[in-house]
Amino acid sequence: MTLTLTDERRDFVAAIDDFCKREVGTREQWLKLTDGGSSPHNAELYRKMAELGWLGVAVPEEYGGAGQSMVDLLLFLETTAYWQVPIGGFATSAITAASYEKFGSEEQKRRVLGDFLSGKVLAVSMSEPGAGSDVGALTCKAERRDGGWVINGQKTWCSNAHIAEHILLVARTSTEDRKHDGLTMFSVPAGIDGLTVRGIDTMGGREVNDLYFTDCLLPDDAVVGQVDQAWRQLMAGLNLERMIIAGLMLGTARRVFDDTVSYVRERRQFGRPVGSFQALRHRLADHATELECARLLVHDVARRIEADPERQLPRETSMAKLKATEFAKAMALDGMQMMGGYGYATEYGMERLLRSTVVSTVYGGTSEIQRDIIGKAYGL
Repeated sequence: MTLTLTDERRDFVAAIDDFCKREVGTREQWLKLTDGGSSPHNAELYRKMAELGWLGVAVPEEYGGAGQSMVDLLLFLETTAYWQVPIGGFATSAITAASYEKFGSEEQKRRVLGDFLSGKVLAVSMSEPGAGSDVGALTCKAERRDGGWVINGQKTWCSNAHIAEHILLVARTSTEDRKHDGLTMFSVPAGIDGLTVRGIDTMGGREVNDLYFTDCLLPDDAVVGQVDQAWRQLMAGLNLERMIIAGLMLGTARRVFDDTVSYVRERRQFGRPVGSFQALRHRLADHATELECARLLVHDVARRIEADPERQLPRETSMAKLKATEFAKAMALDGMQMMGGYGYATEYGMERLLRSTVVSTVYGGTSEIQRDIIGKAYGL
């Protein structure tokens, strides 16, 4: 396929590009917006983007959004990731908003999607200390009591729970013969009694959290979708989650490549630019080819989803996520190597780009899980 955009989409990308250059175009601006690199999400900058209507790419028009366009969403993710814009809350918000839009009550949709469009963050809490890739092993329990639900248990690796307005919780409501049955989604408001949020320090700063539920009381209308049907509901959102991560890493890989090329053009050793040496020139030629392949793949899958939003594409979305994340990580590691000691120095930013790529092959389904899904698609 040829990657072509309509005039409207080119203007959309140009507007985002111009905003990012102006707001986050220098290292000094980025450091200020991220509190020295420790905070991946800047609420004020996020609200500015909300006011421009850009968060609406993930919300249907009937709820105030711009219409759910996978291609527009991908362009937004790719461009903001390229500029390393600190809006880390957007990815989880878009994923969570989609679940409310598909399965929530009308009141839940109006309230939660409205908050998202205004610049508030949403989070989804699924993983537990003993349940990561194996979602069927979840044990955090929700029991019916006095016309509502009481939640007890621990969740972990919950991205953005500390800044979220709403948390979409997946808890066990019954024990069935099949382990994936008996799970239910709940809408949990931030700051509710019985919920404790504790941060987990990571290479990327304050991103993820442990959640502790102790006799946390939720009303009956906190259920999102159907009781005991969360597994099927989660499966309906896999296209979006994988494509969001693929888009982010595609933009990050492009930035890594451009920064590396810029450096090796200027850096001189033995009387000439280091990029003129065959060893580096050939490595960058390979990376340029891989980058083009990754971009064509990710955009092609996005167009397929946009053409038929209800169709599940497990093989194709797993391929897009696998290719974009593994390439971004490999490109960042090689970029650091080609920059030598300067790649390791915070002044040049390559180490920051590396840190943002290494976890991408883990969250949203590890690369091993993606390969397993792809293999099963071929009957293996």
